[in-house]
Amino acid sequence: MSTLSLENVTYTYKNAPRAAVSGISCKFEEGKVYAIVGPSGSGKSTLLSLLAGLDLPTKGEVAFDGDSLAGLNLDRYRRESISMIFQAFHLFPLMTVMENVCFPMELCGVTPKDAKPRASALLEGVGITKEQMGRFPSKLSGGERQRVAIARSLASNAKIILGDEPTGNLDGANTQNIIDILCSLAHEKDYCVIIVTHDMEVAEAADVALRMRDGELRIA
Repeated sequence: MSTLSLENVTYTYKNAPRAAVSGISCKFEEGKVYAIVGPSGSGKSTLLSLLAGLDLPTKGEVAFDGDSLAGLNLDRYRRESISMIFQAFHLFPLMTVMENVCFPMELCGVTPKDAKPRASALLEGVGITKEQMGRFPSKLSGGERQRVAIARSLASNAKIILGDEPTGNLDGANTQNIIDILCSLAHEKDYCVIIVTHDMEVAEAADVALRMRDGELRIA
């Protein structure tokens, strides 16, 4: 079971007057969708960076399957154990949809010949057609691009998905589609999905809603 746990985690930026994240202890488990809500400046993005291994705590410990991130190869952790979905999609504009999803597999040593059928299956699973797979991202709608971003996040086989406002650029119908896909991944395929969001529709759909304020995390 893939889990992320935090034990008394605090993070303070250099010369900052107070901690961005303060004394957080919690656990994130497979099979659930977690939503982290809170006002701008509350520490949500900093917490996501700590979970992704982009920063290490000033105090306390973030652990993956019981192993402290401080003792792991963080490049490998980010490549193989977690995947991220962003508000701005972050697809490669000069790669086709298919090439975008093949890319993380090829980084992990999968040959292009073997990557393509798996990428096709992942894209079909999120509702992208064969014709759309040959397009560049600029030729897709925002909702379609976010589906491609989700398919790409699944390509590495990482069981933890971190979402940074993944519905922030989408309308209501597309927001619901993305919520449905992420909930299905958690409930049917045992992914751990952690979403930082301002969208209360996302929070209401989550299994666990958490609220951040002044660097502290509590059940919403």
